[in-house]
Amino acid sequence: MDEPFEKEQIGSSAMAYKRNPMRSERICGLARYALSLQANAAQTLATQWMERTLDDSANRRLVLPQACLAIDAILQLYENVAGGLVVYPQVIGRILAEELPFMATENILMAAVRAGGDRQELHERIRQHSQEAARVMKEEGKANDLMQRLAQDEAFAGIDLQAAADPLHFVGRAPQQVDQFVAQLVEPLREKYNQISAPAAAELQF
Repeated sequence: MDEPFEKEQIGSSAMAYKRNPMRSERICGLARYALSLQANAAQTLATQWMERTLDDSANRRLVLPQACLAIDAILQLYENVAGGLVVYPQVIGRILAEELPFMATENILMAAVRAGGDRQELHERIRQHSQEAARVMKEEGKANDLMQRLAQDEAFAGIDLQAAADPLHFVGRAPQQVDQFVAQLVEPLREKYNQISAPAAAELQF
């Protein structure tokens, strides 16, 4: 993924090919600053319990506005990054093709055992095929051919290797968790702020 990148934007003053994520880097820097402000309040609390003496009020005049300004800037940058985020499905697909076969071997092993195979023997066959596939990838720069190796091994005959390596089998409850998050947290906020009058909404900074 890439954050938004303008047509004439310079990613690095030294390396012309780079596309440094400058917005995300600014978010990180501002977030560290906002987090550091908590120590100021904690030290004030530790010495005089926020009793609004001058050492408290002097800090408040600095810490509270600076915290609000820093977080406001973070949210504006975040909105820009999220709104213009660029995702590269082909790159994701290539990385999955390289790594997912190794991750899928546990599912393949369990499927072969359920089909009546001996776990220890199957484990050893997968180990040998995996190690050889990894060696070819590292030493010869070739694609991951682990699935083809397993498909040619009679011990895994009848096992649906393609189904065992389906990426959707490895995401857990992520889809449901996203739906739950949107329904319980995002939609109530959208509904709340959609009810604000247009002039008032225009003054809000997110």
